[in-house]
Amino acid sequence: MGLALTTWQVLVSGPLLTPDEHLSRALVRAVPDAVTERLSDLGNIEAAVPVLALAALYAARRGNRLGALAAALAMALVPAFVVPLKEWTARPGPLEPWAAGYFPSGHTATAAVAYIGAALLLRPYTRRPWPVAVASALTAATACGLILRGWHWPLDVLASLLLCLPLLCGVGLAVRRGVRPPA
Repeated sequence: MGLALTTWQVLVSGPLLTPDEHLSRALVRAVPDAVTERLSDLGNIEAAVPVLALAALYAARRGNRLGALAAALAMALVPAFVVPLKEWTARPGPLEPWAAGYFPSGHTATAAVAYIGAALLLRPYTRRPWPVAVASALTAATACGLILRGWHWPLDVLASLLLCLPLLCGVGLAVRRGVRPPA
């Protein structure tokens, strides 16, 4: 529902865009570009997907093939959902008003599904909260880097996180169903 609301606001230039633009203007370049670019890079496919792949391999070796498959499917669905939304909304970027395709943020979606998906896969084997905390921190760092650098509006990032919620809920459910009881 949140994704539908944010998408509608972008499509009709609704009232949420004004505070979104004000917040973006206040935050862009508040941190040096060298820092925000590195944070943004955490959402690159080359950085995030190998983390998920290693966690999926580990879970599959431990017998949770269902969880590993669900995580891989969730990652495959990210571009299947993000790319059509980018084309449909054609939202310009904060620093590039002549360009289009910024809504929702693909980097944020990639980071969320890869890092949080990996944490969900590892959680049954660690029995500690740190995988989810680390994954959430990496996802938040990516999102903040994208906003602070001016590569995405805050609403773009929020929409991506909302888009990933059902995907990650599916991964979590599959992980729970696929974990073998201890021998």
